[in-house]
Amino acid sequence: MQQKTLSKWLKCIIIGVGLCGLVVYALVLPLVGQGIVGQNPEFADRYWPWLGFLWATGVPCYAALVLAWKISTNIGLDRSFSETNAKLLRWISYLAAADAGFFFVGNIVMLFLSMSHPGITLLSLLVVFAGAAVAAAAAALSHLVKKAAALQEQSDWTI
Repeated sequence: MQQKTLSKWLKCIIIGVGLCGLVVYALVLPLVGQGIVGQNPEFADRYWPWLGFLWATGVPCYAALVLAWKISTNIGLDRSFSETNAKLLRWISYLAAADAGFFFVGNIVMLFLSMSHPGITLLSLLVVFAGAAVAAAAAALSHLVKKAAALQEQSDWTI
């Protein structure tokens, strides 16, 4: 597969993920929240704090998508293994770790404010684990891209 073709596919995937996230954050979460409030009116005071918290968790996700877009642009320009891509992947790792930490702490705070159920907090650990896995994968890719960039630079000097 050519670099430009790969870049276009990656950009299509990034757009698809962004649109899916937009549907979840703009439509699904508010509708589910309204459904819960409709069935349990005693939860009405929890609707906006939870919705705001969940919307806040989307900000690092979209920032990571912007960085992924830059990486795919570099791939299209035949700069797959570059220090720039390694740094962008490292930033994606930081964003994923920060988002996982924020989500965990936010769930604990909501629990202590009596705005959550312990079962929801335990279930949120799956999301935290997924965020930690993304952070670890991005950090490993960053390391590998950095090493590959160094090898490529060394190879360019020997030719």
